[in-house]
Amino acid sequence: MAEHCREIPAAIIADSEERSYVLKVDGYSRTKALLKNGECMTSTPFSVGGHIWVVRYYPNGYPKHCDDFISLYVHNESADAEDVKVKAKLKLSVLDQNGTPVPSYSRAIPLHTFSSKAPDRGYHDFIHKAGLEGSPHLRDDCLTIRCDVTVVKDILDEEARIPPSDLHRHFGDLLGSKDGADLTFQVGGRGFPAHRCVLAARSSVFKAGLLGAMAESSCSTIEIRDMEPDVFECLLHFIYTDSVPLLDVVMAGHLLEAADRYDIPRLKVICEEKLCSHIDSNMVATSLALAEQHRFHRLKEACLRFLVTPSNFKAMIASDGFDHLTSSCCWSVVEELTARIIRLNSAEDIIMTFRK
Repeated sequence: MAEHCREIPAAIIADSEERSYVLKVDGYSRTKALLKNGECMTSTPFSVGGHIWVVRYYPNGYPKHCDDFISLYVHNESADAEDVKVKAKLKLSVLDQNGTPVPSYSRAIPLHTFSSKAPDRGYHDFIHKAGLEGSPHLRDDCLTIRCDVTVVKDILDEEARIPPSDLHRHFGDLLGSKDGADLTFQVGGRGFPAHRCVLAARSSVFKAGLLGAMAESSCSTIEIRDMEPDVFECLLHFIYTDSVPLLDVVMAGHLLEAADRYDIPRLKVICEEKLCSHIDSNMVATSLALAEQHRFHRLKEACLRFLVTPSNFKAMIASDGFDHLTSSCCWSVVEELTARIIRLNSAEDIIMTFRK
């Protein structure tokens, strides 16, 4: 019995490595006579994807009921370790006299995870011996089998090794340390050191004021009026870190105005979403007035949908918010709300109360 094996050089494809290994069994008849059912001939080890593999050839089959077949298995020796898992695809083929795989004697195994619990894959009925022995593929008592092993890298595991971006943390540290700050904002009696290049990169309004031809571009101290210090502090935090702390509804409203004032679109969306998801009879009038004054269309629509329900409308009428709405909004939004209620509810008693 003689065995001749050769490896075909590996091909590296994106996220995988493939290698072909050829097992040549010289003396097919003698091998079949010497090895009983369940006994195998093992190839020399070969490497694919950083793991060691062998081919196990059972000339009289394995297990017992397969003694009419040749069984063939590919074993991953690296998987003997409990913490090793290897994903691979296999293709097992008998080669003809020209070294070409024979389709009728070719079997493919889809992606399989080799581990200590499942270290090998193959076929117990790979070739029916009687059919092979009457075919032209057994020449000069020699059988040639090719094993293609493709090890697939776990892309998710590769990505997991890449740490998440910490750019926001570094800029947050820069804001907190005040290192390199080249201007200070005065807001409600508090000073806020900042970096004009960071502000200009994040806000078109700050860019025009700090890097443009305006008077503020050369100032080292800038006063911000009509804004509370805690609102400006939250605004700066978002500019540097692209994140906001947990917001209550009142702060979300103030921060939405600030985001609109300095043209920070993502912050506007975050704050508008917060207000849209926390509409109640106590805050709806204030939110609707804010939406109308600053053209926050999504917030306005959410408020109107809330108010067309008669019970919600009555609760808003009973609150102080109704006076705020009628005094701060133009009457177009009041008329729009009136029209919706009439169309959807025909609640004339509510409309009369509203018009008073």
